Amino acid sequence: MSRIIKSFVLTLILAILLSQFLPWWSVMLASFISGFSISLKKASVFFTPFLSIAVFWMGYAWYLGSNNDFILAKKIAVLLPLNGNSVLLLLITGIIGGVAAGMSGFFATECRKLFKK
Repeated sequence: MSRIIKSFVLTLILAILLSQFLPWWSVMLASFISGFSISLKKASVFFTPFLSIAVFWMGYAWYLGSNNDFILAKKIAVLLPLNGNSVLLLLITGIIGGVAAGMSGFFATECRKLFKK
């Protein structure tokens, strides 16, 4: 398997496990651990954890919302300037989690370079 796929899967598995016991920032910890243990290059340093956590958060938000016909998601989407669009709320949720994880993955790569010297 390529390093990108290994990093994607490791980040996803760690995020799922850590989110059972820790708050929302556990995805950043999962991204940091996978970014520190698997070396990636160029843009994949940011986008691999970004996509992994975005998929996880959007899927989990969809799972939680589908249990109650997205009633709460629609109400939150009304409060935000989304015109009650719950799908757009799921997309924004994934982007926020992805950006947090991507920055954490980038930070892990920089820490790895620092400790290598």
